[in-house]
Amino acid sequence: MQKDYYEFKPINVGRWIIWSLFALLLALAPLVFTSGLSITMLSQMGIAIIACLSYNILLGQGGMLSFGHAVYTGLGSFLAIHALNSVSAGTLPIPVSAVPLVGGLAGMFFAALLGWVTTRKSGTTFAMITLGIGELVFAMSLMIPEFFGGEGGINANRVVGKPFMGISFGPPIQVYYLIAVYTFVAVALMYAFTRTPLGRILNAVRDNPERVEFVGYNTQKVRYLAFIIAGFFAGISGGLGALNFEIVTAEVVGAARSGGYLLFTFLGGATFFFGPIIGAILMVLAFILFSEFTSAWLLYLGLIFLFMVMYAPGGIASLIMMNLRVAAFGRLRELWVSYLALAVTALVALTGAAAMIEMVYHLQLNSAQGSTLNFMGAVLDTRSVNSWFGSVFVLATGIGLFEIARREFSRQWGEIQEFIEKEIKRREAMT
Repeated sequence: MQKDYYEFKPINVGRWIIWSLFALLLALAPLVFTSGLSITMLSQMGIAIIACLSYNILLGQGGMLSFGHAVYTGLGSFLAIHALNSVSAGTLPIPVSAVPLVGGLAGMFFAALLGWVTTRKSGTTFAMITLGIGELVFAMSLMIPEFFGGEGGINANRVVGKPFMGISFGPPIQVYYLIAVYTFVAVALMYAFTRTPLGRILNAVRDNPERVEFVGYNTQKVRYLAFIIAGFFAGISGGLGALNFEIVTAEVVGAARSGGYLLFTFLGGATFFFGPIIGAILMVLAFILFSEFTSAWLLYLGLIFLFMVMYAPGGIASLIMMNLRVAAFGRLRELWVSYLALAVTALVALTGAAAMIEMVYHLQLNSAQGSTLNFMGAVLDTRSVNSWFGSVFVLATGIGLFEIARREFSRQWGEIQEFIEKEIKRREAMT
């Protein structure tokens, strides 16, 4: 039956504003943070955003816990750097700006090749298969130096031929803007994927695979297609990494890289699209900045992960969304005192724990430099009972005060959530 009327679908102004701000942020960030370190960090953030979002297609969208996602970013890096060397030798007639697409196609190819076996199972079995494939590829990277370059890896030069409109990709700022363009397009495409029928049915496979099978869909095929798409974007991330660093080593396919994607995607919030973006930014900050302040940064990272699992399993994105919900009902201002108390007491506890950790690390790694160390402006002596007792006292005090503040916050939070539920029911009754 033919419609005899027109439908009007209003423009989603909020979505246009968010994407415009995202593009503006990518364009203006290097103009605000102009140092060489800042440009390097911004470039790595763009690469990490694509990698974490591609991983979230598996974890957040499809419920597939993978321990081997670095296989596809890493193999994308290796194919991309081989392509870059071929471009330099004149045997591959493509522009340097298209090299990341070679990485994307490589990631897609290997995801299609290995994913057919991997996605035949789900749950814990899927995770174990991805772990095994990851270890297999890492072992092969040391056994086949002709392709992987051995322990030294493979080098390349991204400055090829004559500059086009002054663009040679020699200066880091030019590489950053190339990464920014790829980041914006890749993020937009991955968001669009979540709105497609395949993206929606992937969510259904995550939530209730038995019901999806009953309706008539092949859950293994859905997971397989999503795996291939995730591999494509992972390969693009790897290709951009090869172009940015001009060297690729076996470390890019290692378990540590896969663990990093898992850890920071979870910390950012795997159940929300923007969560992995937050996680990717935190990953670069942790690996570049945090690691410069202390040798125990991995231990601190583990403690933060444990804290998030206990108190905010939905990640940082879930905390943001829950507070936006409270703010929408006008009750957020009531929580600022509790949030301040939680922050201060947590900082006290962290200070005590950090003092103990730093003294232990000093005893193990820097004992030859003496028994004293500077910690947050204070001098700690690893041989003094006072330093150890003071650290334990600060830690115990912080934990006790944090628990008191947490209980009060939980009481307030429960009352506000009860009010919100009643308000929602009241509004529904009025309509």
